[in-house]
Amino acid sequence: MFFTALLLFICALFAFILSAICGGGASFILIPILGIMLPGAQIPAALSVGTASSSLSRIIVLWKNIRWDLVKWFIPPAIPTVWLGARLLTYFNPIFLELILGLFLLYNILYIFKPQNKGKPNHKNKLTVAIIGFLTGFVSGLTGAVGLIFNRFYLTYGLSKEEIVATRAANEIILHIIKLGLYVSFGLFTAQVFLYGGMIAVAGIVSSFGIKYILPFISEKVFQKVGYAAMVFSGIFLFVGGARKITSNDDLKFSLSPLSHGLTTSVQWKKDSFTLEFEYDVGFEIERKLQLSELPANLHPKITPLIQNSTNYLIEEVFGFRKHYYELYTWRDGKVKKYDFK
Repeated sequence: MFFTALLLFICALFAFILSAICGGGASFILIPILGIMLPGAQIPAALSVGTASSSLSRIIVLWKNIRWDLVKWFIPPAIPTVWLGARLLTYFNPIFLELILGLFLLYNILYIFKPQNKGKPNHKNKLTVAIIGFLTGFVSGLTGAVGLIFNRFYLTYGLSKEEIVATRAANEIILHIIKLGLYVSFGLFTAQVFLYGGMIAVAGIVSSFGIKYILPFISEKVFQKVGYAAMVFSGIFLFVGGARKITSNDDLKFSLSPLSHGLTTSVQWKKDSFTLEFEYDVGFEIERKLQLSELPANLHPKITPLIQNSTNYLIEEVFGFRKHYYELYTWRDGKVKKYDFK
């Protein structure tokens, strides 16, 4: 366990240093790593221990750069939703949220190639700040991290790189404290959570005190481009990590095979099996295997005699563009016959 904790510390230190350069994202790099070490519901608890310490140390280092006019609009709507997100954690598997957030972050690849966007803050944007706080609280409570999800908001609001790092830390520290209390009350803390969370915390504190020496050497333009790139890479980490856990925990299997006139993709999830076929002359069709008992009652008299006269059979329900029908395959004396029913 000591070696595992040491390895986590090294990964967390690297993640927080990268986070200092691009304005955030350490948590989303650490989520897939913690997914190997902890059950899904305990990952947010361990993350919150580390990120709370990191945010506090960044506030101390960059206190004069905090934009309090944004903090006062961000915090109030975030507090109730962070409780809701943390509460749902006991009922909802965060793996699926990882996939959604991963896709959301991957969208930011478009902004890497756009010209630098420097916004001008005004009072009309305060409602946007409140909405971002509302969404941040919910996602943070459910995943234990927000990181780069709403980083685009900070990058386009007109803040300097120091103000982005400091204001984000001030916005998130109260949420982290609330989450820690909620996770404890929900029974999500274990000895491993404290150990791994502590390693992340130490790494976060060490990296925070190096921020004031790193940021002056980074231009605003590079800071923005690296920030968007970090969102994309974090999206890849989240999506791949979530997909890996789903395929290993939920028996999800994919296969891709060529057809004489197209392609077929098979998806097996738990006890269900689906096939997506594309034929040049037919188009896309989705097929699902059925038991005889699942067929409509009016088809039983037609299909039952065919099954009784065969050594084996397969029934599929087929969906296509403006069509819905059933296929029956029967095997007898080494020959296969196909029947279509509507």
